[in-house]
Amino acid sequence: MTKTLKSLLAVMACAAFVPSAFAAESATIKMIEERGTMLCSGHNGSYFGFVEVNDKNEWRGLDIDLCRAMTTAILGDPNKVQIVPLSWAQRFPALQSGDVDIIIKATGWTMGRDTELGLQFSLPYFFGGTQLMAHSDLGITQATELEGGTICVEAGTTIERIVADYLKTLGVEHTMISYEKAAELRAAYLANRCDAFAGWGPNLAVLRATEIDNPDQHIILQDQLSSEPISAAMRQGDEDFVDFTNWMLAALLLAEEHGVTMANVEEMAANPPNPTVARLLGSTPGIGERLGLRETWAREMIAAVGNFAEIYDRNLGKDSPYKLERGLNNLWSHGGVLYAPILD
Repeated sequence: MTKTLKSLLAVMACAAFVPSAFAAESATIKMIEERGTMLCSGHNGSYFGFVEVNDKNEWRGLDIDLCRAMTTAILGDPNKVQIVPLSWAQRFPALQSGDVDIIIKATGWTMGRDTELGLQFSLPYFFGGTQLMAHSDLGITQATELEGGTICVEAGTTIERIVADYLKTLGVEHTMISYEKAAELRAAYLANRCDAFAGWGPNLAVLRATEIDNPDQHIILQDQLSSEPISAAMRQGDEDFVDFTNWMLAALLLAEEHGVTMANVEEMAANPPNPTVARLLGSTPGIGERLGLRETWAREMIAAVGNFAEIYDRNLGKDSPYKLERGLNNLWSHGGVLYAPILD
């Protein structure tokens, strides 16, 4: 055997141990493609700014737009999403039974859910903590003053446990009343059936600003009970789907960081200003093949729903009725904590 042949065989032997570089095989993505629609979580009512139904009976909200973004990335059309209305308590059983493909519904990433419910979580795409809103005529500003009070909360959420643990630590005796539907909870609070309304801080601010006739009659207490990472939840066992979900979110953040918008995405794809944008928009191959998708999936997604800033502003920020500042939910380069992994 010649030296050249030995070298060639050695190279071939090494190559046999190199795994296939690309073309991930996600069972969930394959099922969505075969079905031709994506099943995404909605709400049994409206969770303002995130999952809500407008006066034309159309779904809208930050989480709904993320569902549409994912549907576009997989199927090429945001209208191929089917929103499935679910209560908070129904969302995880619905995911496990296959009634939905993913939960994108203001869902906190907790250890119990991660280890006991057979779920996997994406990187966080939003941060917000539990707070309490009370009637101003009570004359209180903090939770220690709720001694003997009644607190309304939505059933099936982490908020129930967070509030109970927090008030127990403070030694505050209280009565907790749980409601299955958000509309029932809001009605009970506004009818003075409870002294305080426990909820997610951003949602309380939206409620106070838009749903209450006289916002000055209600105060959001000083206590910040938690700081909760909000993530997409998926069934355990499909790591490729988790990878795809993380890169879908990363693509939206990268687009914002590099100024790629709904309006200029095609121009940016034709004339990328830098190598990252070229990879992001499929002008340089790799972003599709590595995930088993089209090279243009991120470009099509941004054209359909915009970058992360456009989604936020449309549903929660300056272009919405709620005018919520981004705060922690800004890019790291603008004083927030959101960032994307490196697209190499």
